[in-house]
Amino acid sequence: MKYRTLSIEKKDRVAAVSIIGPWNDQAKLAALSQELEEVCRSITWDEDISVLLIEGRGEQPFSMTTQAGGDCWPIASKLANLDTPIIAAAQGDALGQGLEMLLACDVRICSESASFGLPQIKSGLLPADGGTQRLPRIIGCAKAMELILTGETIDAPRALELGLVSKVEPLESLAGAAMGLARDMSLQAPIALRYGKEAINKGMDLTMDQGLRLEADLYFLLHTTKDRTEGVTAFRQKRTPVFEGE
Repeated sequence: MKYRTLSIEKKDRVAAVSIIGPWNDQAKLAALSQELEEVCRSITWDEDISVLLIEGRGEQPFSMTTQAGGDCWPIASKLANLDTPIIAAAQGDALGQGLEMLLACDVRICSESASFGLPQIKSGLLPADGGTQRLPRIIGCAKAMELILTGETIDAPRALELGLVSKVEPLESLAGAAMGLARDMSLQAPIALRYGKEAINKGMDLTMDQGLRLEADLYFLLHTTKDRTEGVTAFRQKRTPVFEGE
């Protein structure tokens, strides 16, 4: 299927999605919302995909500040509802709804020239695609409050310091580093990857005791999978396991 706002390519067990900027009109944001939903639906049903990698292409692909002139089309929620682990690689600015989109991903890395911000307050608005809820859960309430209520933009080193991103790479090596991380992750047992993501995300909204019970339930469920048997067998035979998602 041909898309207007993105492209998708399968590389081994990785689905590499390129978001195509710039975002200069509401129609394109609406199209991205719809097309991203279709892509996420296809990844959900594709048993050969273990990891989703989101990258940017074109002019400022993660700088989406046009919501000041119209509706906020839901984009982040399409990603947040996906149980497949998601890695995002930001080359340049990630602003407004573009940053909200990245906040819905599980691991974020960026180039040395990247910057991040939620400037909606400067237009008399608030982040409306999950930014007020996801940012505090990632970097803490106090700093998230400051960034959202001032509309401040921060650079890549500061984003790394706050834990907004997990790695900063030179621009020329960002794409390779992102794909390397995605491929390393995709070699792990697919069911364990999904359960690990579920345990962390759901556990954030539970008490410690509830979270520990969730972790234990998922842990014991993994013992019923063929991948768990393969992991034990490979360890005993001193070889690399070959997981099949079963």
